[in-house]
Amino acid sequence: MAQLLALPEEQRHEIIDGQLIPKEAASGGHGGIQLNLGATLVGPFGRRPPGGPPERPGGWWFATEVLIELGPGQVYRPDLAGWRRERLTSLPTTVPIATRPDWLCEIISPSNAATDTVKKMWGHHRAQVPYYWLLDPRDETLQVYRWIEDGYTLVLSASRGERVHAAPFEAIELPIDLLFGADEHEPGSRPLVDEARRADCARARRGRRRRTRCHRGASGR
Repeated sequence: MAQLLALPEEQRHEIIDGQLIPKEAASGGHGGIQLNLGATLVGPFGRRPPGGPPERPGGWWFATEVLIELGPGQVYRPDLAGWRRERLTSLPTTVPIATRPDWLCEIISPSNAATDTVKKMWGHHRAQVPYYWLLDPRDETLQVYRWIEDGYTLVLSASRGERVHAAPFEAIELPIDLLFGADEHEPGSRPLVDEARRADCARARRGRRRRTRCHRGASGR
């Protein structure tokens, strides 16, 4: 542990099975996915409960790439981590954080996929982290795992073009396209805004010919 903490911050390392392991520097694509997911979750969930309407329940703390001690010889630096506020009055400032997260997410890097999908998964299970997400840029998929006594069980697998309610954040609809950087006008992606409604709003603004309520986000006709 002392060796890990003595390293400069820019030298990102973890302790996995007692070994000091460098964590691969994030590529632009990796960082973009991390930012997209964080922004998607912080808005609805990153506030004190009750956070507002059902789709904005609040109740979580989030952090990116902080050191978390999950047990002897296991100090990880996950891409994203979340803690329920009912368990923590504030986000810990200690390094490493010793409180078990309620949710972890890793974005798989091609050079160390086995670390995220095998070694860390078992470390998370031993620490009883309830939910573990894996985002894979290679095939642009999300896999959601839930803790059970014998291991993690896959409860959701989704890819581009799908919108899902993924535990433990079922309160919102999560467009998989959005996580991997698709623009709403990109061919083959589903629009995140109702295009017919957008057109009606544009006509109303230009000519004032209609009295149309304009909303951000998807809406029905």
